[in-house]
This record gives sequence, C-alpha cells and structure tokens, in this order.
Amino acid sequence: MLGGGGLVAANVYASATEDGGADPARTLSTPAGTIDCPDVGSELTDVPDGAREDVAKELALLDQQIAEAYQRLQESAQAIQQDAGFADSAIMNPLKDKRAATIERIAVAVDRVGDRPEGLDSLAACTLRAADNGTGEDGNGGDQEQGGDNQDGADQGNEQPGNGDQAGNGGQAGNGPVAADYVDIKSVQPNVSGPAQQKGASRGTFATSCGVNENGLFNSDNVIVAPGVSNGAHHFHDYIGNQSNDAFASDEDLANAETSCVDQGDKSTYYWPVIRLQNGSQEQDANSPGGGIEGNAGEIVTPKAVTLDFVGNPRSKVAEMPRLLRIITGDAKAFVNGTANANASWSCTGFEDRQLKDKYPLCPQGSDVVRTFKFQSCWDGQNIDSANHRTHVAFAAADGSCANGFKAIPQLVQRIVYDVDAPSLQDGGKTTPLFAVDSFPEQLHKPVTDHGDFINVFSEDLMGEMVDCINEGRECGAGAGDGGEPGGEEPTEEPTQAPSTPPAGGNDDPGNDKPEPGDDGDKPTDAPATEDPATDEPATQEPATEKPATDEPATQEPATEPAEEDGKPTLSSTVAPKADGTPTANEAEGGQSQGGSGSTPAQTQPAAVGDDSGGGSGTEPQAVGNGDLAETGTSLWPAAAGAVLLMGGFLLLMRTRRRAE
Repeated sequence: MLGGGGLVAANVYASATEDGGADPARTLSTPAGTIDCPDVGSELTDVPDGAREDVAKELALLDQQIAEAYQRLQESAQAIQQDAGFADSAIMNPLKDKRAATIERIAVAVDRVGDRPEGLDSLAACTLRAADNGTGEDGNGGDQEQGGDNQDGADQGNEQPGNGDQAGNGGQAGNGPVAADYVDIKSVQPNVSGPAQQKGASRGTFATSCGVNENGLFNSDNVIVAPGVSNGAHHFHDYIGNQSNDAFASDEDLANAETSCVDQGDKSTYYWPVIRLQNGSQEQDANSPGGGIEGNAGEIVTPKAVTLDFVGNPRSKVAEMPRLLRIITGDAKAFVNGTANANASWSCTGFEDRQLKDKYPLCPQGSDVVRTFKFQSCWDGQNIDSANHRTHVAFAAADGSCANGFKAIPQLVQRIVYDVDAPSLQDGGKTTPLFAVDSFPEQLHKPVTDHGDFINVFSEDLMGEMVDCINEGRECGAGAGDGGEPGGEEPTEEPTQAPSTPPAGGNDDPGNDKPEPGDDGDKPTDAPATEDPATDEPATQEPATEKPATDEPATQEPATEPAEEDGKPTLSSTVAPKADGTPTANEAEGGQSQGGSGSTPAQTQPAAVGDDSGGGSGTEPQAVGNGDLAETGTSLWPAAAGAVLLMGGFLLLMRTRRRAE
C-alpha cells in the first residue's frame, strides 16, 4: 500500500470520481490524473555501443524523476486544492529542469563517441493529464509504428459503469485502476483472425515448460532496459526460466544460471509485470521501491498456468534465434505514450477469440483471466539488441512476410492464466477486490501498459532442435501437448464471480491467431492460424521442489504424460500464496485440463528453498498418490466385515458343540 500521502490524496479527491462527471479542467489541477512526459528512450534509435551504459542509466534516472514527481503530486492534495498553480510551480517546473539536465547528459554521452542527437531538449517538459482522458485510445488512429499487434479491431466496451466509491485515480494506492478499466468479455465481439497458411509455411510448434514462478522470484529491475540500475522498472516482475535475472546480471551470469525450465537446455529468461489483487494485503514489497512505495499495492497472484510456445511463420521456414537475443513486446508506458508499441492482449478462457488491448476482462463464472503475449518474429540478422530495444526485431506483415531484409525466426507466444474473481465495480472493489497489472506509478495500472520480456538463452543444440521441429511441422518440446483446444461450449454465468467451475471452452483459434486491427492495417498477424496455444494449462499447476541441476522428480512421467511435464519446474522457493487457498489433490496430480481446476488455485504453498525432496515434497497435498485415507477405508471395509462375520460364525459353532456334549 502506498504511503500515507497516497491515501490522503485518494480521499481528498473522492469527489472527482464519485459524481461521475468531473470537469476535465478541474481534474487537471488535482492529483486525480497523471504526469505525461515524452519518452526520450524511444527517440534514441542509434546509440553507439560505447555510450549505451551511460545512456541507460540516465534514461532510468528520467523514470525515477517522473515517479518522484507523481508521488509529490499525490502528497500535495490539499495544497493543489487551495492553489491551482501549486502543481506547476512546485512539481512540474522542477521536474522539467531535472529532465533537461539529464537529457543534456545523454546528449553529451552520445557525442563523446558518435554524433550528438538533435532535438532531445524539446522532450524535457511534461504535462499534467486527466486520467479519464487516457483510456488507451489516444494513439489508435492512423498508421502506427512497429509495435502494433493491437487487438482493438472490435468495440471493447469503452462505455463503462461509473467508478462507484473509488476515490481519486482509484485502487488500493490511489493510482488506479478505476471501473472504466474493465469490460464484460461477453459484450466484446470476436475480433481474432489469422493469416492463411501458404505452401512454404513452417507449421510446427516447440513448447518449453518453465513453471509459474512458484519459486517466488520477483524484482523491480529490468536488465534489458536498465542494466545496472536497481528498481529500473518501478514495478515488480514475475520471472520464470533463468534464475539469475536482476539488474546486474551479465551475459555470463545468464548463461551459467540455474533454470526453472524442465529442459535444462533452456536457460532463457521470461518475465512480465505481476498481477495483484487490491485487497488491502501487505506484500513483502509493501514498503519497497517498485512495490507499495510506488503504488503497486496488494496481493501478488501466482499464475494458474503458463504456456510458452514457439511457433512458425505462415509463409516461410524460420531461422535460429541468436543466443542472448533480447525482445520486449508491448509498452510499459503506453498510457501516456499512446498505442504505437502497445501489444497488450487480455481475455478469458472460453472467449479467446475476443481480445482486449486497453481493458481488463470481466470473466463469467467458470472462466479465467488470460494474458497473451505474441512476440516479434522478424530479426535484422545482425543485432541481439538495439538502442531503443525495438528496431532489431519487428512483427511480420499480415501475410507473414518480414520487411527490410529481416529474417523469420520462431515466434514466442506466451500465455498466462489467472484464477481471479471478477471485481465488484459497483463498490470500487470492496466486496470483490480489483485486480490490476503492476505499472510505473504514473501509468495508473492501465491494462494497455501490459508487456513481456524475453532473453534467449537456449543452448545451441536445443535451438537447432526447435527450428527443425517447427520447420518440419511437428509438435515438440518439454511442454508439447499440454493444455489443448477447448470445446465449443462457453461459460454462461454472469461475470460477477471469478471462475469457480471450469469453462467448457469455446475458443475460436485463441492463442496464436492475431486479429486484423481496424486501425492498424500495417500491423502484423504473423502467428500461423493452425498453431493454437492452449486455453488452459494444467502443466504448470504442479511445481516440484528440485533444483534445476537435478533430475526431474521421480514421481513424474514426462515420457508418457506430457501434460504433467509442464508442471514440473525444477526450483523451489517461497512465494506469496495465491488468494484462494491451497491446491486440491486433483490439481496437484497435474492431470487436469481447463475443465478441472475450478476455483482452486494451482500452486499456493511451495516448499522452502533448498528442499530437494522428491514426489512427497511439501508442495503437494498429502492426498496426492495412489490412495488417501478415504480411499484406503473404502477398499478395506468389506474385508473387515467379512472377518467379523467369520469370527461370529466360529463362536456360534463352538457354543453349539459344547451344548451337544
């Protein structure tokens, strides 16, 4: 939970949302809005290698300056109410001066080893912005830059209910979300389509299985964007795969790290912002930068399932990814930057033919929240990163082609499932808490800011196997066969509760098929239509407790039960328990598909770090195995009854013989 200042600000500005009709001019002069600063990093498309370290640190400092200014904005509630000019004089003008000095240092750093960038000084000034003006549509019109895997081709229900009793910018910490950030998934029209497979298509799928972060590996760093800078992300990430990812991890550290992936040849790092339930809980980061101090408050939710599929190209074969290739998909600052690089995709199990870019879904009973990330699948053939972390990779065109001489590479399709209740919007989440993604403080937890990060640390041999598998049209990998396409019946209950029973399915090519956005005609839809990420993955529901270097738990059977294999991460650690209790025996067995999980979470109480026990570890319920106490009793009581009858007959026979004598 944010410090007292954030809560005071939220209370002072309750009137800005409760009446449902705040005057934009009035809102701009209060903290019921945000700070909008130009993104300097996106303008730096060419930074010499010798300047990149210094530039990255200065860019991180710009983010820190905005976060501090936003916190002062929240804490200055009464002063701004009394003096409309206070925000400019005490917050915005000093922020501009700090940014100008930092931007100048960036220009100097580049100038030392290359050509001084022009025009950066115009990016110093920031503006106060009304929160209700930024629903994610600001940048939707017209042609957009490379990032537009946008899934906003259909009406996403932008006319939402009022904000109820939410104060200020809403949420537990007063910086979002608000009721208008959510939409009933059943009110959204299907908007997903995919490119036709051509003759030379690479139709295979390679799956890797790396768990759901039951190891509890979190931090607020970002080694891609802000290497060497603690709290460079200003929000917390879930990490799976590589276990050495923090701001200070070198390429050697990543290469030599342990991994939570079943296949030890995959030491890649996969990370994304955590989702929290804003239920008043105080997490371990409640008083830490990147956590509660910066408005990321509430209970961290452990995913129910995570699938990691690498798919092919609808018109050509794919080439191997270079080792240590870095890819970021989506834009963590899309709320203020606009949607040019946004690639958020929210939906519900059973409804994944309907994808939302700038709204959180309200899922009906029996359906889970799903985040899907489809990463760029064209590579420039030379660089493993670029100055703005985008230009070395690109999305394919609608027909799967890669422009500018780029090469087609396997596309990572990452699907994360959460068992969370649809929040009670009518009372601002008091009855059933709001859920939201972690964000930079000034981004107000908007769903459009969702993003994912990936660094390729596959072994050369395993990468070769991946490419052969995809190009030959096979299904391969440690997670192959997990999940599966759901049936045709969709959940029917109103979205007032979170999933308590499994959805029956109803996806129309959910995972890899990309929509044709109405306003992004040049945006890619490069995933093959035939490759569908599963709608619900039982595999990740069954964490083991062994360390990556050890063999997989003896109780698992990956050779014959691939659906279970994905649920065997090889590390164990403590993790924030999921909100809804402990796993059932059936869940721990790992054999469930989408239909079997109900409302019970996948993994809530993993064993402590270093517990190398096998199948009987503390991460699994006691009832797991070939018979619990009830089962044993059921099988033994007939024998016991027979024994009693036999003894009774023997006693009767003895008495009869004595009387006869």
